[in-house]
Formats: sequence, structure tokens, C-alpha cells
Amino acid sequence: MKEELDYLRPRLMEIFTYLHAHPEISWHEVETTNYIVELLTQEGFSPIRFKHSTGLYVDVGNGNPKVGLRTDIDALWQEVDGHFRANHSCGHDGHMTMAIGTLLLLKELKQSFNGTIRIIFQPAEEKGTGALSVLEEGVIDDLDYLFGVHLRPVHELEDGTYCAALYHGASRLLEGEIIGEDAHAARPHLGVNAIEVGATIIEDLRTIHTDPMIPVSVKMTKFHAGGESGNIIPGNASFTIDIRAQQNNVMDDLAQGVKRVIDSSKILHKVQIELRTVANIVAAEVDTSAQYIMEQAIIQAAGLSNLRKPVHTPGGEDFHHYAVQRPHLKTTMLGLGCGLTPGLHHPKMKFKQARLVTGVEILTRAVLLALESRHIKEASA
Repeated sequence: MKEELDYLRPRLMEIFTYLHAHPEISWHEVETTNYIVELLTQEGFSPIRFKHSTGLYVDVGNGNPKVGLRTDIDALWQEVDGHFRANHSCGHDGHMTMAIGTLLLLKELKQSFNGTIRIIFQPAEEKGTGALSVLEEGVIDDLDYLFGVHLRPVHELEDGTYCAALYHGASRLLEGEIIGEDAHAARPHLGVNAIEVGATIIEDLRTIHTDPMIPVSVKMTKFHAGGESGNIIPGNASFTIDIRAQQNNVMDDLAQGVKRVIDSSKILHKVQIELRTVANIVAAEVDTSAQYIMEQAIIQAAGLSNLRKPVHTPGGEDFHHYAVQRPHLKTTMLGLGCGLTPGLHHPKMKFKQARLVTGVEILTRAVLLALESRHIKEASA
């Protein structure tokens, strides 16, 4: 594969440069989808757009077994140099480059194999709902394995090292509204101070306790009440609560705890509070056989000395919805150490783009090994 990768290297950097310069936010990845469809069509592939959203998938080969590789395609909306704009500060431009590179490498290898390799370009990962949309398209149901990839910051993986599994935590974002009536600042007894209600919620969130051996976090991250006039007690307010847990069962416990806090605040302050879930990302459910295949792919591509233990990270990733929603599916994510600084989601995030080429080799070997592994198992059954 090394010779073919050297040939593809300039093309991969060209693709990355374009994707990096043309970020699009979640659910609006129209031109990104068009670019990938046009590129792959010119390369002789037959990309299929999703019916109900942006994004697409491509099949190589035919028949069973079926092995998938998923990449995310959206960018973040954030302030960069004083202006808000779409920005690829989470590395999805690199992920797309590696997915496209896997297709191009498979084409260059001209290698015959039994089965199907499906490359999925998923929208709206940053919203936590893109994977659920792809599940509704039905393109996951007949897969046996599904692999993903994510760039890792230097404090998780040093440059040039790789891990075969990423254990992301579960995260849930709740939005709430306190609904009451304003009162004159001189007559607080005639209303309910929404700010005081918010303060109660903040304090009571600290009383939610779970297994101390499992990392968790529950906090209010946004609160807005009142307007320009300082002599009015605001009866209404909006707020956001961010919940995180390293395991899915603990996330369920935390969510119940938040509900109890909200219910008790409603009774204490005699006020109406509405709460809704706007994002819900599950914790990683890694399959041991998928992880083993990825380990072998890393060793073949980068050597045993550059293989690292799986990374446990509090960040969320909607890739894991696939395993939770389709329990038959064997999944894992490649962690790519690429000198990424200062961190994911930082507006000035940067990394060594040359590592994307190694990523292409690892992912290509992983999907081919997965097909081979499935055939071996079927033959020995």
C-alpha cells in the first residue's frame, strides 16, 4: 500500500485543503455533499445521496459480508478572529479526507475481495442527531462491522501514535424555561424571581450523587433573565443544563436526578418550569473483535511501537448511537495522534496533515481485515 499512498498523497492534501476552506454547519452541508458526490463520480464510484438530509454513502464490491466506514462532514459555528463563521475545528475535514482516501486507495490497489465496503458520509455530528438520521435511512441495518475515526489532541495521543478504540462519554443537553410574571423590584412579594429559581436549581444540581468511580458532570451552562431595566424582577428565564457521564446507565441516573431537582424547584417556588432534551449522545459501546481488527491494522500500517491503549475521553460522539441502536453491529473508532494543538473545538486548532495518509492506510487495512475476518469465521463455523 505504501507505493499507492505515495502516489495519492498530493491528491489527498488537495482534497483536505478544499474541505478545510469550505466548512458548512450541521444540516447545511450542501456544497460539501455536492463536492464529494462530484469527486467520487469522476473517480468511477456511484455515490448515493441520503433521501432525507445532506450526506451520502458509497458501496465498493457487492454481496455479504458488509463492512462500513463512517465519517462526519459538518463544521462548528464559532468566533474566529472576532467574527462568527463555520470552522473545521473538530477535524471533520481530516475525517472526510481519510474516508475519501480509503476509496481512492481501494481503487488504486485493484484488489478483489468478497463482500461490500460501504463508506458513509454523515451530516450533523456536532448536533448529536446526524447518526440517528442515517439510521433512519436504513444503510446501517445490513452491516456487520462499522468503523469510525477521530483526530486526538496531544494530551490524549502523542503525534504519530494510534489507538484502536475511543471510549467517549455520554452527554445530554437540556433546555428549560421558567414561566412566571414580572414584578416591580420594590414589591417582590407580588411575583417569583426567576433568577432565584435558577439559583435554586444550580445549588440542587450539586446534590445529585452517583457512583464516585465513574466520571460525571452536571452543570448549568446558560441562563438568561430580564431585560434592560434593572428595577424589574424577571418572572421568566431560559436556561441550559449540560449532563455528562462515562457510562450510559449512569447517564440515566443523572437524568432522573435532574428531573427531581426541577420538580422540587417547581413546588418550592410555585412556578412552572418546562424542560426538554435537545441533544442526547450515548457513551461508547466498543466491540472487542472490531477493536482487535483495528489494532492489527494499526500494527501493519504504523508498527507495534506506535499502538497505544484505548483512550477514555469525556467528550461526546454520536457515532456510538449506531452500536446502541443496532446491537448486532460491531463498532470501534480509530484514534489518530497527529500533533493536534491547542485542542479540539479551539478556533485555531491545527494538526499535522501528513498523518492523514497513515490514517487512510489504517482504515483501508481495517475494512479489508474485517471482511477477511468474517469470511474466516463463516468458513470455520
